[in-house]
Amino acid sequence: MLTLYDFMGSGNGYKVRLVLAHLGLPYTLVERDILKGETRTPEFLARNPNGRIPTLQLDDGTCLAESDAIIWYLAEGTALAPQSRLARAQTLQWMFFEQYSHEPYIAVARFWKHFFTKLTPQQEMELPGRMEKGYAALGVMEQHLARHPFFVDGRFGLADIALYGYTHVAGEGGFNLDNFPHVNAWLARVADQPGHITIDHKN
Repeated sequence: MLTLYDFMGSGNGYKVRLVLAHLGLPYTLVERDILKGETRTPEFLARNPNGRIPTLQLDDGTCLAESDAIIWYLAEGTALAPQSRLARAQTLQWMFFEQYSHEPYIAVARFWKHFFTKLTPQQEMELPGRMEKGYAALGVMEQHLARHPFFVDGRFGLADIALYGYTHVAGEGGFNLDNFPHVNAWLARVADQPGHITIDHKN
């Protein structure tokens, strides 16, 4: 059986659990508290030398890291994965956008504000820039969703899951989504998909 090492507050881990739920795949959940350094133990580093969650252990013991790589592996050959060459490239385009232009700002601001009681002086200094770039990413999404119900091929898929993970909890990082009506409508469409689970749901 698949084994998922995860921290329940993580949007990256949630992306994996969401794909597993949509596909109805059984797995064992092993929680690791990143706030207590539980991904820095020799045992965990043997599975993922980068010391991060999520990490998925396959039936043969092989371990996969990086949330978008994991969800691509799980969804290959299913309705969540794009079929055409162009749709696959567009899906990767949005997944790269999520990791480079979205997650470093929205997810980090949310982590700082949601899990820490007090920011360090360095975090206080960096926060306005991260908020600005997070809003820029939301603006790109808003423009696209003004013309499309989902991110690729007009249908729910991996690109939506990748971007939903942290967008739907952006408010926990201080982001106000009131000026992003198309993003909000898309969030509702994703949450209405059969098999949807919330971020705090355990299998």
